[in-house]
Amino acid sequence: MKLSKSSIVLCVAMLGSVAATKALTPTTALSTHQEKIDLDKLIPQQFGDWKLDPNLAAAVVNPDVLNSLNEIYSQTLSRTYINRQGERVMLSIAYGDNQSRQLQVHRPEVCYSAQGFGVSQLEKQVLQTSIGEIPVMRLVAQQGTRVEPITYWVLIGHTVVRGNVEQGMARLRYGLSGFIADGLLFRVSTISGDKQSAYATQQAFVSALMTSVPGTQRPRLVGMPAT
Repeated sequence: MKLSKSSIVLCVAMLGSVAATKALTPTTALSTHQEKIDLDKLIPQQFGDWKLDPNLAAAVVNPDVLNSLNEIYSQTLSRTYINRQGERVMLSIAYGDNQSRQLQVHRPEVCYSAQGFGVSQLEKQVLQTSIGEIPVMRLVAQQGTRVEPITYWVLIGHTVVRGNVEQGMARLRYGLSGFIADGLLFRVSTISGDKQSAYATQQAFVSALMTSVPGTQRPRLVGMPAT
C-alpha cells in the first residue's frame, strides 16, 4: 500500500515526538551524585537552648495519610523539642529521592487539609537566621481549639522553592538537564494562639539548629545559595 505524502509527514512527526519525549525524560537520579542523607544522624537531639522532648510526637497523621507519605518519602523525621522557657517546637523533615510529578513533596497546606484542619493565612516570607535568609512559607492550621502556626520550606535538588509553580519549575529544570531531582520538606510548628510569638520562637529554633549542623551538610537542608 502506497502512503500519501501527508501520511508520511504525520508518521515522521509522530516518531519525532516520541523521540523528543524520550530524550527529555530524565533517567539519572540526582541523589546518586551526592552523599546519602541520614536525617536521624544529621539533626542533633540537643542544640543551643533546645533539647528533645521524648514524651511528645511531632506529627498528627491518620493512617491513610501515613500510607501516602510512605510512598512519597524515603526518609522522615518527626521530633518535638523544648527549651528552658518551656516553649515547644515540633519539627518534621521528609526526604524523597524521586521528585517526579507522581511522587513530589506534599506541602503542609495539602496534608493538614487532608486531616481535617482548616488552613488559612498562607503567605511567602523570608526567615532571618544565623546562616542567612531562607525563603519560607507560613500558614495557620486549626482544628477545633488547636491552633498551629507553621513555617516550612521545600527543597528541590539544590533549590528552595515556595508554592506549586516554583516547585514544578524546579523539577522541570532538573528534568531538562537529565536529572530526577530529590526533594525535602522542612517544617516547624507550634501549638499557640499567638501567631507572631509562635513565628518568633520558630525563627529562633531554626537559627539555632542551622548553627549546630555542620556547614558541609547544611546544603542538604537549605540548598545552595544563588550565584
